[in-house]
Amino acid sequence: MLKKLTAIRIIVSILIGILTIRLFYLQIINGSRLAKAASSQRVSQIEIDKVRGKILDRFGVPFTDRSTSTYCVLFPQTFKDMNQELEEVTSILEIDGEDIKKQFNIKNQPILLKINEEKKTRLKELNISGLSTIEVLNRYDEASLARHVVGYINKIDETGESGIEKAYDLNLITDKEIKVGVVTDALFNTIKGYGYRLIGAGIDEKTTNIKTTLDYDIQKIVESVMENYHMTGAVVVESIHNGDVVAMASKPDYDQNNIAQFLENSNSALFNRAVAAYNLGSIFKIIDVAAFLQQGGDPSTVYYCPGYATVGDTEFRCSSYSIGGHGYVDLERAFAESCNTYFINMGIRMGTKPLTDMAKRFGLATYTGLNMQGINESPGKLPDFNKNLKDGNAANVSIGQGDVMATPLQVADMVATVANGGIKNKVNIIDSFVDLNMKKQKIIRDDSATRVIDAKIAESIKFMMEQVTTTGTGTRANLSKYGGAAGKTGSAETGQMIGEKKLTHAWFAGYFPLKSPKYAISVFVEGGDSGGRNAAPIFAEIAQKIMELGL
Repeated sequence: MLKKLTAIRIIVSILIGILTIRLFYLQIINGSRLAKAASSQRVSQIEIDKVRGKILDRFGVPFTDRSTSTYCVLFPQTFKDMNQELEEVTSILEIDGEDIKKQFNIKNQPILLKINEEKKTRLKELNISGLSTIEVLNRYDEASLARHVVGYINKIDETGESGIEKAYDLNLITDKEIKVGVVTDALFNTIKGYGYRLIGAGIDEKTTNIKTTLDYDIQKIVESVMENYHMTGAVVVESIHNGDVVAMASKPDYDQNNIAQFLENSNSALFNRAVAAYNLGSIFKIIDVAAFLQQGGDPSTVYYCPGYATVGDTEFRCSSYSIGGHGYVDLERAFAESCNTYFINMGIRMGTKPLTDMAKRFGLATYTGLNMQGINESPGKLPDFNKNLKDGNAANVSIGQGDVMATPLQVADMVATVANGGIKNKVNIIDSFVDLNMKKQKIIRDDSATRVIDAKIAESIKFMMEQVTTTGTGTRANLSKYGGAAGKTGSAETGQMIGEKKLTHAWFAGYFPLKSPKYAISVFVEGGDSGGRNAAPIFAEIAQKIMELGL
């Protein structure tokens, strides 16, 4: 008998041991996986968002995910026997109740409906357990800035379609999804007391954000001024100290949440004019002066301007044509008053090659480098030396016409180089990849720099650019109350006609303040006719607002 009891005890002990090991395996070793599996069987869910890294300005201010939208979440099972309550809800939501009932019967997933604050308040007052409201981040909204730089996402697969969103899509995407679900039993009936739950909400420590060189406040100033002037064109603001693009804007703008309506827009709203090449006009005279002085030219050289210059059988008119010309002018006066006749004579004397060589040193007819940082850009254009270049080519080049084309970005950089004493910084618009604490994960920016012209030549050009704003064609860009400004106007003929009128683009490019230059700005107004009248005031207002805010 004793032997039987001993055997029974041993068997029971073994069974208890096996059971203990099994429980340990199920609860400790495999518990997490089984819990997730069980949870997925009990939670009816729907995806509401995919977590994506933010695009930030140079101080960490976001250009994306700045606002939220409110959604009403309806749980089908809860409304099974609540017809009256459902009618009240659908009345507030202004939707078809019968349609919602059909959706309830088709699927057991929560139904999401976007609502405004008024509807949110009214729904809460009903105090019905079958619905909840949640807040979801908007990637873009009506106040979004730098849209042509940031780009947009393809709504179908949530991947970047243009701009930084496209260039750094693999860095910005994450595996994290946010879903909303309702806990149900095995028969898919809602378990009372559990309500809905947000799945995947919270901070993802692995998220990579893109830190740009843009300044949110300066970008906002630029876009606000452009909108006030109802302009079509572009503005670029560059830091003179390091070549950072602190603002880049193109107008007209587009809606990042509704791309389809802009695909065939007659105003080419999706087109980034800040990095597109246009006829440069008299802005090129900065290059003329640099090439002339580099070759040892004498600034006191005088030419006579009767209001035009005849080269072969072509007459090139000066801005002074209607008043009979500028008369005898030296280099400083010719630059300040943008005398075409003077620069045509100078250009023919020098020849085309010294002009285009200097233009290339400043970065014209080549990429700035932003194409490597996610911004598609045009390299611009200069005359082809494989062709037979004659005096007419030199005349055209010297006044920025013909085969001379540059982008507003290149123009801003050209002015920044002069203001920086002849040193050209590498242009940047992406600084780095950063984590949620702004700690750098990877540096993208290029801090290299090269000398383009001698410092003395740069000082001479700066003096002439100052005269433009005080006595010349750019007096509307004068900032005497804010430390002064210097610049150059441009009115570029395109050879195109709008009705019976020639299409002429307006330019103004300058820097400020005079004594310690901080920013260079290029303003391009498509079809603006006169740089002095229509581009210079835009420069002045942007610069003034930047100075007033101490940015």
